[in-house]
Amino acid sequence: MNSEQRWKRKRSHRAYSRAQYLSVRSVILCSCFLVFLLFLSSDRLSIRTVSFKPVLGVSTLSLLSRNSVSVQDSINRGLFHFWPLRVDERVLFPDHVLLMVSNRIQRTDALDCVYYKVLNASASDEVRVQVQPLVSTDEYDEFRWIARCPLPPTNYSATVDLRRRGDAVVVAEKHGWSLRDNRTVHSWERMAYAAVLDGNTTVVFVKGLNLRPHRVSDHRFFRCQFGLGNLEKDKGFVLVTEAVAAAQEVVRCLLPHSISKNPEKAHGIRVTVVNAMNSMVRMRSHKPLGQRRNRRIYRDYVPIPSVARIHNPRAMSTDEQKSNQKKYELCACTMLWNQASSLREWITYHAWLGVERWFIYDNNSDDGIQEVIEELNLQDYNVSRHNWPWIKTQEAGFSHCALRARNECRWVGFFDVDEFFYFPRYHQRGLLGQNSLRTLVANFSSSETIAEIRTSCHSFGPSGLSSHPLQGVTVGYTCRLQSPERHKSIVRPDLLNTTLLNVVHHFRLREGYRYLNLPESTAIINHYKYQVWETFQAKFFRRVATYVVDWQENQNTGSKDRAPGLGTEAIEPPNWRLQFCEVWDTGLRDLVLVNFVDPATGSLPWERPHL
Repeated sequence: MNSEQRWKRKRSHRAYSRAQYLSVRSVILCSCFLVFLLFLSSDRLSIRTVSFKPVLGVSTLSLLSRNSVSVQDSINRGLFHFWPLRVDERVLFPDHVLLMVSNRIQRTDALDCVYYKVLNASASDEVRVQVQPLVSTDEYDEFRWIARCPLPPTNYSATVDLRRRGDAVVVAEKHGWSLRDNRTVHSWERMAYAAVLDGNTTVVFVKGLNLRPHRVSDHRFFRCQFGLGNLEKDKGFVLVTEAVAAAQEVVRCLLPHSISKNPEKAHGIRVTVVNAMNSMVRMRSHKPLGQRRNRRIYRDYVPIPSVARIHNPRAMSTDEQKSNQKKYELCACTMLWNQASSLREWITYHAWLGVERWFIYDNNSDDGIQEVIEELNLQDYNVSRHNWPWIKTQEAGFSHCALRARNECRWVGFFDVDEFFYFPRYHQRGLLGQNSLRTLVANFSSSETIAEIRTSCHSFGPSGLSSHPLQGVTVGYTCRLQSPERHKSIVRPDLLNTTLLNVVHHFRLREGYRYLNLPESTAIINHYKYQVWETFQAKFFRRVATYVVDWQENQNTGSKDRAPGLGTEAIEPPNWRLQFCEVWDTGLRDLVLVNFVDPATGSLPWERPHL
């Protein structure tokens, strides 16, 4: 081998060794980078700064809001599943503690709730630990899962932790345990709990502002604060913008200038509301000097505690975008608690009337509702469940649903699972009635004035029954009150007022548009409001509407939202099964039996087989 060949061989060997070295180093660097992103996404590294540069801020926020979530989700499913569960937020409710967890919780995970109690107030404090089984877990949004724990034992802190069953509970010396991570416990009565991106604005849902019900409020007294980490404590890394609308529990604010250029970057950013009515001062804003004129923000304010991160309804996959290019003509939205057994009848019947898409806002159900929805989707009913753990927020939940459905639906009906549309004219003329509700609203889809269709409700009583009717409410309950009570609405979500103000039964519309009242001869809603006592008494647990008094409270006893003559305790009144019966009405029952009974089995599609 001559010298030139030896030199070439040596050079080739060096190149191979160098390439191999670079490959190994690249793998190591990529692994370190992934771990670094995971730490950022779980807030283990506190990012604090005294000044904020909008251009840099957008890229940083985008990194945390989108890339870190996907990285964390991938890691949690694989190699790092054994990492300790990270509790980001805690919310104290009247009957449980809600934990918001950044880790992905597997359905197979056996989890426990960990409670702490400090025994002495001396320098040698001892921390006692108690463990109780978890109540339930659920996926909340793209960023977090939720876990529900029992209320803490007497004298134990509500700063509950979460552990996988079998893992050791580690408590640092002295007060060290209380300094790990975020130990704040929010009250459900005062907090920002959700946020949705809407054009160049963000809609924030917040409790504790104490705004007047059913009225538009003065938005000039509110601001929104955007940033990272704990917005109640971190004073530097934030942006503040003006509110442009406010009503009840909804505040709409402009996006910060740096984010409005790329609204998709807002997805996942933390936000809260500032109520600084008594501390307004003039000071510089985050905008350039030429844009600061007549701008006001607040100094020395105290932001509302927040667990809200901005959700972008348009942040969907390419396949979902293609499937949603053509809007559904008619959708339905409802909020419920433990009414899974009613869903099959309600959805099957109204799908026959023409409803194409369903939004179910689940308010802490524990009756297997997810399994019911999965079964319905296997039958092509197009139902989505949105976990909505915030109690006494029905109006806000409907506003949230209107924003969410606007990109998919021309019309959205807001009504409960015990309310059924009925078209007497179709039935009396012997017409089939299939798709009649969709046909009705489609006649007004091009209207330049009509944006809401209202239908009156007839309230039905127990109709002499003592147990739940096996064939469903539409067949079992046939006696009602004479006069209609209230109404429910179907709206065009793109024509609602910017405040999204609603009173459950109807919305405030954009200026220039009005509602249409349907005559009872055209359509009516059968409201199976007063069912057998076994079913009705569940209402005493809690009412979902914000401004409706719970049954246990001795207020507004004459309201139509309460049962006449019923007290504040879940005690069955005498002759309950015979009450609320003034008119026998079998119209909807007859229609159902003609159109839905299986000729071979004689059963209805929502009936469960007898065991």
